[in-house]
Amino acid sequence: MPPRARRPARAQHSRPQVRALTDFALGLLPLAACAFTTSRLLALPPQYFADVLGIYTLLAALVVRYLPPDLPPPGLGAANQITLVRASLAIPMAALLLQPAPAEAVAIWWIVGVSATAVALDGIDGRVARRRGQATRFGARFDMELDAFLMLVLSVLVWRTGRVDAWILLIGALRYLFVAAGWIWPALTAELPASMRRKTVCVVQGIALIVCLAPIVPPELVLRVAAGALALLAYSFAVDVIWLIVHARVRAPG
Repeated sequence: MPPRARRPARAQHSRPQVRALTDFALGLLPLAACAFTTSRLLALPPQYFADVLGIYTLLAALVVRYLPPDLPPPGLGAANQITLVRASLAIPMAALLLQPAPAEAVAIWWIVGVSATAVALDGIDGRVARRRGQATRFGARFDMELDAFLMLVLSVLVWRTGRVDAWILLIGALRYLFVAAGWIWPALTAELPASMRRKTVCVVQGIALIVCLAPIVPPELVLRVAAGALALLAYSFAVDVIWLIVHARVRAPG
């Protein structure tokens, strides 16, 4: 009798993980298409495919690890499936960081096109989740972490073009520096309220980095766009940090 009582709980817990793995298996199709085209255009070695698959496998492991047991079906849910499609575009771009920097204009334009598609899809997943009543903390976190990852990848790609110095990496690194700061100052780990300003700034960063990548943009304009994007991002983080510190003091006893 006790084993039978435990079995439904285990089955209920494993169901979202099985659904998630099914979605990740289907996600291999757009991932393979993007990676194959990227490899052909940039004449990349077979190791590139191993890198792409390795990053994708790591993403799948992290998603399954933190997947809530009550995730609405089917699969990961329509909104998270859109986020997964964005990931299938971002990961082949991330794997390029392990290869020599591309120099040909055709290769750069391909990177611009794929990255622009991934950025354009941002926001659709949240809209779908709200429309279907499937908005979850997990989905919001999945979307946010993918945004941060894509900004890091794009900032490194811009730096590798040689058009902007290493300070451009701060656009991709600020999110992770903020998380690291939370290990030292616990006040920074409190939950922030939803903010349209934060979402807008994220989209602006993606657009700015893609503009900086585009070969047609003059170098002097690249510097202005990059500097403006970094200043805007620093302002947004400063607003959040100040809010967290002030509210931490308000909550503090005495």
